[in-house]
Amino acid sequence: MAATEIDFYELLEVERNADDKTIKSAYRRMAMRYHPDRNPGDAESEAKFKACSAAYECLKDPQKRAAYDRYGHAAFQQGMGGGGGAGPQGDFEDIGDIFETIFGNAFGGGGGRARPRRGADMRYDMEIGLEEAFHGKQTEIEVEVSVQCGTCEGTGAEPGTSKRGCDLCHGHGKVRAQQGLFIVERPCPNCHGRGEVIEKPCRDCRGEGRVDEIQSLEVNIPPGVDNGTRIRLSGKGEAGPMGAPPGDLYIFLHIRKHSVFEREGTVLFARLPISFTVAALGGSVNIPGMDGEMHEITIPAGIQSGKQLRKRGAGMPVLQGRGRGDLVVEVAVETPTRLSARQKELLREFQETETGDECPECRGFLDKLKNAWTDLTE
Repeated sequence: MAATEIDFYELLEVERNADDKTIKSAYRRMAMRYHPDRNPGDAESEAKFKACSAAYECLKDPQKRAAYDRYGHAAFQQGMGGGGGAGPQGDFEDIGDIFETIFGNAFGGGGGRARPRRGADMRYDMEIGLEEAFHGKQTEIEVEVSVQCGTCEGTGAEPGTSKRGCDLCHGHGKVRAQQGLFIVERPCPNCHGRGEVIEKPCRDCRGEGRVDEIQSLEVNIPPGVDNGTRIRLSGKGEAGPMGAPPGDLYIFLHIRKHSVFEREGTVLFARLPISFTVAALGGSVNIPGMDGEMHEITIPAGIQSGKQLRKRGAGMPVLQGRGRGDLVVEVAVETPTRLSARQKELLREFQETETGDECPECRGFLDKLKNAWTDLTE
């Protein structure tokens, strides 16, 4: 068998009648053995890793496996069988196209010039206030990014000059080398996979086809965004080399801490201190919301510290949806620290009228302490 037609089953070290589970387990074992991260700089291990991946891509698919079992590698080669002869080409043309794409590097199949790679995506971190997250905003940012060179229009060649085919790879963009049992394809080192050589590089971009510049971009922040919300600006990332499409710009939002409100999803939380008289007698408190409206919170009589009260529909907007979350306030009963003589006198009068039933939790706790003390002393 030729070096470019290593048997898939032999690569994965399984029998031809192996079931899917066995094949999957074998692939994982081989992938761990030959993974480039475990064998840095080992070209042969890298080639075997690609070959095992190619084998697994075939054998895990019932249709592709059936074609391979019947015709071998020829099932995925265009033009197999010759004119007029019976063969699988008509049935498996599309599969052949897929395998040529997947297995090109590992088995030397296919070929052709490497396609220009898309430009890199970019990340921009933006900090906004909770009010801006509530209402949304339209803002402008400045980013330094690579854009298509205007002088050469992304070709990399000086205007008025042309490119020529690479002498080393003859325009294919790839070169092949024998490594053990495998034939490995790599991007051509002379033209860097382009298949063409620039005789006179552009003076502005030095043959890259792109230049760096600062761009101002409009960003629309919708109401209801949260920490980690990602806004995508399509095509605003790095320009691709040699006229290739640009990547995208992703804006990651970070919400500053608010002085009053904390947030959990669409729910806003706030701490509400109240006097002990309001806690005892009940009442109402108006709280300004993020929407600029006053929201009345009803305090039931006898409320205790730590009790949470909920105001429906007074929280954050639902991102890209309808409605709003809730506002939740946690009551904190405040004990007065500055009392006039008259206030102290009134409190003593109240104290003299106490029976213990006014604060059942306090009385219950004292009863438990008495019982525990009795048990210890008996």
